[in-house]
Amino acid sequence: MKQEDLLQALLPEDLLEYFDLTGIDQQPESTFIHLEERNIAPEQSTDDKLVSKGFYDPVTVQDFPLRGKACFLKVKRRRWLNESTGMIAIRDWDLVAKGTRMTKQFASFLKAINR
Repeated sequence: MKQEDLLQALLPEDLLEYFDLTGIDQQPESTFIHLEERNIAPEQSTDDKLVSKGFYDPVTVQDFPLRGKACFLKVKRRRWLNESTGMIAIRDWDLVAKGTRMTKQFASFLKAINR
């Protein structure tokens, strides 16, 4: 089994398609997995030229615990400049459950066990 296969099994579905693992920070009570969005521009009009213009500040999202420790994803999202319009373009992510700082899968799991 390759390292990427293991990560794919542990992280939310399809996350590694657009993000690179940049680090893992082990704390006594928690694990922080650092992810950085790849320079793959979001689908826009084919006439628009998008140029990477850095990242937003990282966002921390809670995911399923790993080995009895809280697990947090530190996600750095990229932004692109649309040179045709001068506007910033971002990819629309549906990773976080509405009204929470948890992945959708983790929030659904917690909701189900608290019934």
